[in-house]
Amino acid sequence: MGISTESQFHVLAVDDSLIDRKLIERLLKTSSYQVTTVDSGTKALEFLGVHEDDQSNSDIPSVSPNTHQEVEVNLIITDYCMPGMTGYDLLRKIKESSSLRNIPVVIMSSENVPSRISRCLEEGAEEFFLKPVRPSDVNRLRPHIMKTKLKDQQEDKQENKEEELGKPEFQSREEKEEQQQQQHHHLQQQHSNGNKRKALEEGLSPDRTRPRYNNGLTTVV
Repeated sequence: MGISTESQFHVLAVDDSLIDRKLIERLLKTSSYQVTTVDSGTKALEFLGVHEDDQSNSDIPSVSPNTHQEVEVNLIITDYCMPGMTGYDLLRKIKESSSLRNIPVVIMSSENVPSRISRCLEEGAEEFFLKPVRPSDVNRLRPHIMKTKLKDQQEDKQENKEEELGKPEFQSREEKEEQQQQQHHHLQQQHSNGNKRKALEEGLSPDRTRPRYNNGLTTVV
């Protein structure tokens, strides 16, 4: 096929630098990714359909169904050093969201700070790229996307299987046959008990013990 399979995948790129945004956008499009670029973590959350609560517990984002994007995002690549919300802050908010936590996140930075890199990876980042990002770096994105898509498919299958097993009407053929046999056996027992009770009642009936006279002889029946 002439078109690479990466064309199916959509990447959200976040960077406050216009030059760096243009660079990463060109690299991703060269690899046939669909690309959306924003200049801040706040705009990235808005695009993802997440708004920060005005309440005191603002660290946990919530999803607004009215603003959630219609285009699926398969991966997020964000700069680390940005004014306001850093790339690390954005990473945390994504991983705290139940609807977004499975999206792979990659961090970029022009500064090689080991403690910063370790902190991002521990928080759930898939990769930490040093700027300028190179084509070889972009080639490392696809395995993370494929791994996540495979995981999502497996989770969907498991959910569907659990839903089917949880239905009250779901019953195997063997279970149905066993239930019918139990019902038939129960009816037979009821019928047998009824016959025994009837025979017992007839045996104790006064008519069966009343003397019967025949030709002057008394016969007890």
